Amino acid sequence: MSTAPEPVTVIGLGNLGRALAATFLRHGHPTTVWNRSAAKADALVAGGATAAATAGEAIGAGELVVIALLDAAAVREVLTDAVRGRTLVNLTSGGPQEARELADWADEHGARYLHGAVYAVPQTIGTAESSINYSGSEEVYRRWRAPLGLLGRGTFLGPDAGLASGYDVAILAGMYGMLGGFLHAAEMARAAGVRAAELTPMLKSWLADVFPVLSVFAAEIDSGDYGTEESGLAMNQAGLDTILRASRSLGVPTDTLTPLKELVDRQVAAGHGAVSLARAVESLRGAA
Repeated sequence: MSTAPEPVTVIGLGNLGRALAATFLRHGHPTTVWNRSAAKADALVAGGATAAATAGEAIGAGELVVIALLDAAAVREVLTDAVRGRTLVNLTSGGPQEARELADWADEHGARYLHGAVYAVPQTIGTAESSINYSGSEEVYRRWRAPLGLLGRGTFLGPDAGLASGYDVAILAGMYGMLGGFLHAAEMARAAGVRAAELTPMLKSWLADVFPVLSVFAAEIDSGDYGTEESGLAMNQAGLDTILRASRSLGVPTDTLTPLKELVDRQVAAGHGAVSLARAVESLRGAA
């Protein structure tokens, strides 16, 4: 026997929050929404949502409360004692410790808590291109798996509420590092008379060939064994020197690459020039 879709509340109606609420509405869930700027709810109300006058009223409208605000501080400002007996699924970006603190706060106030990290642009929410990692209460994840599954492919990582955020900020750091490298490459190419659109296919091909080394580096970092017969830190130091000199000669600042060079320099100066480039991670730990 089929059951009617359960009520859902969405707190926060930025681009992500509006996409979440629209997805629940599209699948027939009675959806209550709240946002500080009430006008952001207008299109959703026209589509069948109910706009709450206050955050507390929205939280009280149903058991499942999905939160998508700017940061953890904004979440703490909005949540009230009305959360008692509610299930909070927080999709707000933040660090792992912030997620753990919010989970503790929820527990102290009689609420169940699940933290999520979204890997999608808002327009892909509710499609096969969207995925969300969750951590925290496994009971919550299993109980609400069906409606949460409407938002994107879900993966439960474990009971530590900070785990989804731990993955998230690390993945995003890698992404922004790559984007910084791309912007630097594009400007170096422009200065050398090459259009970014001409450079990019070759760059993408090269990066695809390089990506497998990440798994090798990961094994070295986890084991602490950086021995290698491939190009070591000293060789990469020389390569980075060449790139930085070329960049300066083209009039392009080296802001994006200098920090990596400094990590490598510290390891080479400490006598590790013959080992894997992966050992540069030790410089981030303060180790020589």
